[in-house]
Amino acid sequence: MSQNKRSPNSRSRARSAARLAAVQALYQRHMEKTALAKLLDEFHQHRLGAEIEDEQYEDAEVEFFDDVVSGVVARQVEIDTLLTGRLAEGWTLLRLDKTMLQILRCGAYELLARADVPMATAISEYVDVAHAFFDQREAKFVNGVLDGVAKEVRA
Repeated sequence: MSQNKRSPNSRSRARSAARLAAVQALYQRHMEKTALAKLLDEFHQHRLGAEIEDEQYEDAEVEFFDDVVSGVVARQVEIDTLLTGRLAEGWTLLRLDKTMLQILRCGAYELLARADVPMATAISEYVDVAHAFFDQREAKFVNGVLDGVAKEVRA
């Protein structure tokens, strides 16, 4: 089914899958220093919608995935400045869990650059991604930081 003919629910699931994959891709890039083009190709060929270890991964909206990953990479300094301004005194991005950092970067990118995505949707989607990796406390942290970013960039 082409992306233009997807049902709203199918498109929503495909975007949710793209967000989760974007966090995973950016984590891999952070840890392994994988070049962007190679990273995107690897995810296109072997991860998005693939079956890995008997688990079928949801089809992701590839263009959305590419935009989030590429956008975070291109605007990382700007994004990190926004995030740093939302952290408690004495905290730096270096102190954050590496997965948490990628969740926040992706969410901040969407709030900053994807006006087509409603603010509440972007925040709640990345809170959901946080739930895949962390407990409620960390998910609330994601909510608070991204809410602060949203108030700054979408005022």
